[in-house]
Amino acid sequence: MRMRPTLSWTPDGDLPPAATDLEAVAGALSDGGVLVLSGAGLSTESGIPDYRGAGGSLSRHTPMTYQDFIAGAGARRRYWARSHLGRRAFVRARPNAGHRAVAAFARHGLLSGVITQNVDGLHQAAGSDDVVELHGSLDRVVCLSCGALSSREELAARLEEANPGFDPVASAINPDGDADLTDEQVKDFTVVPCTVCGGVLKPDVVFFGEAVPPQRVEHCRALVRRASSLLVLGSSLTVMSGLRFIRQAERAGTPVLIINRDPTRGDRHAVTRVALPLGAALTTVAARLGIPLDDGPAGA
Repeated sequence: MRMRPTLSWTPDGDLPPAATDLEAVAGALSDGGVLVLSGAGLSTESGIPDYRGAGGSLSRHTPMTYQDFIAGAGARRRYWARSHLGRRAFVRARPNAGHRAVAAFARHGLLSGVITQNVDGLHQAAGSDDVVELHGSLDRVVCLSCGALSSREELAARLEEANPGFDPVASAINPDGDADLTDEQVKDFTVVPCTVCGGVLKPDVVFFGEAVPPQRVEHCRALVRRASSLLVLGSSLTVMSGLRFIRQAERAGTPVLIINRDPTRGDRHAVTRVALPLGAALTTVAARLGIPLDDGPAGA
């Protein structure tokens, strides 16, 4: 019997209260050496919904799991039809003030690194370099048979050719780039194979129920070991892929600070959780530190 991955977490009554003062966050950044760990909540102001906040997609949508994806062609057809449509919304998304603030902190030498649970590429679009994409990127596609990597743009062109006129109306777009479509809307969608070996293609992302590659986990652990503090932005820390780094930091005595409007599974491991909107909060912190957000790359 296959076990379903953990998708939700219910706060208990003994979590520490949230703060609205940003002094601790500003102080940590002014000291430097801050490692950022970002989640879906950082991208909501760019028009990409999160999973678990108010109106989050998990209230109406169960994301594709690795086990379901590899189990059969029907699941893969549903995924690629929905993802092909949802990608159009993703490519229109632009970095928001939160992404620009993180990039500005890095340019001014305040960060030791950035780890993101997001697959949208918005950190890089805002000008952040050397971002560790914990869960991969929707910009890449991997073959499950031969391991060949290709671009999502190339795959999109092939899917357009194989499915002329495919333009259904989606009821919603989800954080993983998946659009909500009915079985009737996707039943005739044609999936294309790997151009190298004819194998099954998968987005180069970590699905729910799939393990993060061990070497990537160890790279993140090394970043945590070197950090002066760990700043979590917009993650509920429900799944272990991110929570383990918070627990590692706490064990090492490295301060953990969280900005997230809702309680998180990491609150009891943190010195503070600030319950403010991320864009406004990070813009305020940047202003306190005298760091402008408008000196980044053009178009960010």
